[in-house]
Amino acid sequence: MIDAGELRKGLTIELEGRVYRILDYHHLKLGRGSAQLRLKLRDLRAGHIIERAFQASERFIQARLERRNVQYLYHEGGLYYFMDTENFEQTPLNAALLGEALNYLKDGMTLGLLSYNDEAVGVELPVAVELQVAETGPGFKGDTATPGSKPATLETGLVIQVPFFINRGDTVKVDTRTGEYLERVS
Repeated sequence: MIDAGELRKGLTIELEGRVYRILDYHHLKLGRGSAQLRLKLRDLRAGHIIERAFQASERFIQARLERRNVQYLYHEGGLYYFMDTENFEQTPLNAALLGEALNYLKDGMTLGLLSYNDEAVGVELPVAVELQVAETGPGFKGDTATPGSKPATLETGLVIQVPFFINRGDTVKVDTRTGEYLERVS
């Protein structure tokens, strides 16, 4: 059991027989009443997102997830296939379980497959991934004097803001936690 003060983004908890990952939380103290905790949760089995409020004194059961290294292979008919790097077993996951991770998946990339009670419930991405810029506007001379940005569409379809000197075909490093540009790789 963990207290409300120990909750943080990314933590997995059990609630009413379901497994949820905490996407966001706020601690609220309003007037004379007791403090409340507002959580934004993703159901790891169904994929939907809910918001719930709890008393700050409540305790939660932390769900223990198992992690295995897998390699992303391909997607077909709404399912995304991953291969265990140790026993070569393939595991299909649907788009709802993957959520935002779909924006960063590249063929052959290695990541973590999360399972709860031997049931695959999602993936754990590396902190940063390298993606190629598929489309972006031109950078004009003189635009580098002030820090600015322009939209760029990456090879996975993700649109991020990049500096003006980034061109089509460049490879950039993107933070998977925030979706922000980190640096140009080549």
